[in-house]
Amino acid sequence: MAAGTNSIPTELGTEKIGRLLKQYALPAIIAQTASSLYNMVDSIFIGQGVGPLAISGLAVTFPLMNLSTAFGTLVGAGAATMLSVLLGQKNYKAANKVLGNVVTLNTIIGLVFMAVALIFIDPILYFFGASENTLPYAKEYITIILIGNVITHLYFGLNAAMRSSGNPKKAMALTIFTVVFNTILDPIFIFVFDMGIKGAAWATVIAQTVAMVVVLMHFNDRSRPFHFEKGILRLDMRVAKDSLSIGMGPFLMNSAACLVTLFINQQLRKYSGDLGIGAYGICNRFIFMFMMICMGLNQGMQPIAGYNYGARQYSRVKEVFWKTARLGMVMTTICFIFGMFFPRAAVGIFTHDEQLMELSARALRITTIIFPIVGFQMIATNFFQSLGMVRKSIILSLSRQILFLLPLLYLLPLNYGADGVWASFPISDGLATIMTVFMLGRLFRKFNMLKDGDDPSILGSNL
Repeated sequence: MAAGTNSIPTELGTEKIGRLLKQYALPAIIAQTASSLYNMVDSIFIGQGVGPLAISGLAVTFPLMNLSTAFGTLVGAGAATMLSVLLGQKNYKAANKVLGNVVTLNTIIGLVFMAVALIFIDPILYFFGASENTLPYAKEYITIILIGNVITHLYFGLNAAMRSSGNPKKAMALTIFTVVFNTILDPIFIFVFDMGIKGAAWATVIAQTVAMVVVLMHFNDRSRPFHFEKGILRLDMRVAKDSLSIGMGPFLMNSAACLVTLFINQQLRKYSGDLGIGAYGICNRFIFMFMMICMGLNQGMQPIAGYNYGARQYSRVKEVFWKTARLGMVMTTICFIFGMFFPRAAVGIFTHDEQLMELSARALRITTIIFPIVGFQMIATNFFQSLGMVRKSIILSLSRQILFLLPLLYLLPLNYGADGVWASFPISDGLATIMTVFMLGRLFRKFNMLKDGDDPSILGSNL
């Protein structure tokens, strides 16, 4: 056995689920909350220090940033799932190959994405909803973010690998560091150096660069179960194929988010103008904070569910899902309370412009009207991915955004204008949750037919 394998977290298969969730999910929640604050900090300083049109310009970049995130999760999410399952199977040599492929694939994809996006940056931003007023802000911000695209991909991919290999607290600490460092740099670059929206972008890239260096040093330590060694950076097509296939669910979800955000921007520009896009940007940033908490829960659930599924401990797989789903619904219910009863206070941290504040508060109230159930849908979608069930994960990932949300975004504004855009969100959430309940029910009926240790093939088909 390689040095350090005795530190592999085998307690994933024996420790109480509640305690494991606390151990793995709490650091991930803190990290994801910090990550959402990362985005909020940029938006707050840009809104307060540059102006309402800068907020709209920032919102125009969301589709491109979603697309970049999609390519990052294509590698990172798949690799994290593979690492957890391989730990359950005690296949440490294969896990080390996955680590090397995280670096190689993220570097290749990050460079290609950066080059293509920079070449066509103006037409891309116009297509994503920019106007003559907002293009300068959007272009200044996203150009710098794209320059650091490879760094972003590497950092988030390796951070996910760090978390899945038994170091959730260190992964959390690094994310918190990037937020704090970015928060320190933002006002210096925006106000002291008078760099405007460019200052916020440079603060983001610099903070992520420092964090990436720390992650690289972590995996360069040969005393760890997973570490860089000669030969592992060579692209292994089999590992790459498996990793990319598992990551296809979150990739398609983020790609769909790019398409949906593009269409939202275009509809809002048509029915509400540049400030309507800014209102969406503000609501998106506020809601994103609660969504990222749910993602933190997902990240805590993922290694526990993946390990126990690999170890054929189905009762533990079911238990971790239900505990995580309940917590997810609590988080989205808190967001619902803010949206329903304190919307102006929520959006007021981003802007003091009265017109933009009024548009944003109304948008937040409508979009969060059935938000308590959204946490369940998010957890269930990620649950399928955690078990490596790619097809089911993809179906659930796309149902809300492509099957339901896009048609509603086109149809409802025809009669209700901008309110129709906002109403599309809760309606699609409700429909997607119905589909999720149906698919999850089928999976759990199969789980109930198996005893711990049973080979799932005895059912005659794959789960």
